[in-house]
Amino acid sequence: MDTNPATPPKPRRGIYLLPNLLTTGAMFAGFYAIVASIAGDYVSAVIAVFVAGLFDGLDGRVARLTNTQSEFGVQYDSLSDLVSFGVAPAIVLYTWSLASLAGHGPAWGKLGWAAAFMFAACGALRLARFNTQVGVADKRYFQGLAIPAAAGLAMSYVWMTLDLKYTGTDVQFITPIIAVAGGLLMVSRFRYFSFKAWPLSDRVPFFWIPVVVLVFVALAVNPPRVLFGIAALYALSGPALTLWGLHQKRSRREARTQEPRVP
Repeated sequence: MDTNPATPPKPRRGIYLLPNLLTTGAMFAGFYAIVASIAGDYVSAVIAVFVAGLFDGLDGRVARLTNTQSEFGVQYDSLSDLVSFGVAPAIVLYTWSLASLAGHGPAWGKLGWAAAFMFAACGALRLARFNTQVGVADKRYFQGLAIPAAAGLAMSYVWMTLDLKYTGTDVQFITPIIAVAGGLLMVSRFRYFSFKAWPLSDRVPFFWIPVVVLVFVALAVNPPRVLFGIAALYALSGPALTLWGLHQKRSRREARTQEPRVP
């Protein structure tokens, strides 16, 4: 038996009520988003996906705080994420906007459902890759856009468009770009900062306090536009962070090659 204290403990077998109850709440919110979008209540559908995000952020933290991690919880959380942040946003995008592309012909109609399916399929691939990298990947970063963040990008786009008094038909040629871009970012190799590793200690710089206050004030003034702005900036941060890292590596490599050799 491995007694190395550096070896991370394996998740316990069994079912714990509190974290799995939160995971069930996230799945219920995602299922409600599907039902609401079919009924045409898109604002409620969007809000339900964000509520699912809140539950998803809580279940893992509660499990760690109460020491109730389990293999069952890991797998159940992954399945819940697929429903709430993969299938639900794809159906919302399709029923709200992508389905209207069929009015331009059969080929456009196929493009609509294909874009929605691509978002859901890439979400499933993203979750599968994440599950195989647990305990191996750097916890400070995600490889590819996390599926809750991709869902936040898509749903904040829908909410902002509705807040601007546009219909899904009005932006039917923009929505496929959002769906496909969100899907491709999920399966990309871009590095995204993981907020699971933050804060690093109980103390944070004072600078963050007014920043958090300003974010809450902005959300109170106009939640749809502020959420879309935050989601879009985070989605773009992955390519920017990756390109910056490659630039830094290239600069260090060039600096080493230019160092004078000692005879």
